[in-house]
Amino acid sequence: MSRALTRIAAILVAVGLFFTSQSLTAPQRAAAADPGYLMVHFTGEGATNQQMYLSHSTDGLHWSDLNGGGMVLRSTVGTQGVRDPAFVRSPDGSKYWIIATDLCISCGQTWDSSINNGSRNLVVWESTDLVTWSKPWLLNVAGAIPDGRNAWAPEAIWDPQTNSYVLYWATNVPLDGKTKHRIFYARTSDFRTITTPQTYIERPGTQEIIDTQIIEMPSGVGNYRYVRASGDGQITLEGSNSILGTWTKLGDLSGIGLTGSQVEGPMWMKFNGTNKWALYLDQYATSGGYMPVVTTDPSNPAAYQRQASGSYTMGGTKKRHGWIMNLTAAEESRVLARWPNIAANRLQSFNFQDRYLRHTNFDVRIDPDVSPVEDSRFRMRTGLTGSGTVSFESVNYPGYFLRHSNYDFQLVYNDGTAQFAADATFRQVAGLAEPTWSSFQSYNFPDRYIRHYAYYLKLDPITTTTARSDATFRVTN
Repeated sequence: MSRALTRIAAILVAVGLFFTSQSLTAPQRAAAADPGYLMVHFTGEGATNQQMYLSHSTDGLHWSDLNGGGMVLRSTVGTQGVRDPAFVRSPDGSKYWIIATDLCISCGQTWDSSINNGSRNLVVWESTDLVTWSKPWLLNVAGAIPDGRNAWAPEAIWDPQTNSYVLYWATNVPLDGKTKHRIFYARTSDFRTITTPQTYIERPGTQEIIDTQIIEMPSGVGNYRYVRASGDGQITLEGSNSILGTWTKLGDLSGIGLTGSQVEGPMWMKFNGTNKWALYLDQYATSGGYMPVVTTDPSNPAAYQRQASGSYTMGGTKKRHGWIMNLTAAEESRVLARWPNIAANRLQSFNFQDRYLRHTNFDVRIDPDVSPVEDSRFRMRTGLTGSGTVSFESVNYPGYFLRHSNYDFQLVYNDGTAQFAADATFRQVAGLAEPTWSSFQSYNFPDRYIRHYAYYLKLDPITTTTARSDATFRVTN
């Protein structure tokens, strides 16, 4: 199909639809001021930093951490660590996915083991609203690649020519016994099953390629429908009129002093309302996190400009290899409501003041000397049933809330149901034993309150002096 006909077909398909990502035609916009941008990323090494974090920007250059700078999703599968996440938005805007590398450096894996005998899986989350996410699952993408040793840095883009997503990632298939990462691809419709992986990008000789990201260009900008940026010893730019077609090398960013020995993890972002793009690059060599370079033509290496250090801010957490989504007004409203910067708190027992409420193996009790202390930290969010109530979300297991079942408490992942919301919602009232402290009344069993009994949390009616003390807590940070 000619490029002109392909453009016409894409425009017809786009009517009334949201496109998958900013790698595609931008989603529909509200008539008011343009909404902002959402970045998903990780923040460093270790079990806590290699999880999913979100940041928001109103202009694409100045970023604020969401959720108080805390993680928003935690992997409980595979290596139980995740890096290099990417957003995917379905063509009709009804589903979203996060796909990420299953990797946890310095928490069970070394770089050598992850390169030569790492996870062949990706970690995947799914959502229908961008705020309530499924539990993660593993997608084996490299197991069918002969001598494939790992699966890193996944990306996906909707391909109108195949009516499916092209999922692509890096796998080490050694060459002459030495490390040789190539980019492989497969097609998928649901991120649960894939076609047989095929080689997508391979550089000559021993040159590796690990990071690549594709963006679709609007008509009239440059000479190609798609542009991709890759980390392969340089930050190489290539153009094509078909995702799975022939790609032409356009150049690299060495002309502005940026090479693959300094930066990696290229991450595209289109500024709203204008033909201007930022290519964010992770300054891994200096542990500097992301920096933007800006261009009005991604296909032209000479058009890129480095930004002065004072012209952008990246927020309080380090941003490592991630992905930026241009938000619709409705998406932005939901995201900012779900992850406001609420402080993390602890609940101190009134009658055992050396003990704090904590989760352990997803059971809930009061303990002294909690270790790790994050097991006793919760964000008291607006109740899942609505304003005037509270729900307790774990800090180190985001998405997991204190929930009663048969009057017992556990830390449980929010399944988005009305029953879960009711069981995980409470009214904060004056302390039953001391009014300057707090007690928490059940939303759906208003004659019962949170209390500890034999140090475990229960939901009980309160009729005695001892019970009133057991049901009284101090909210403290």
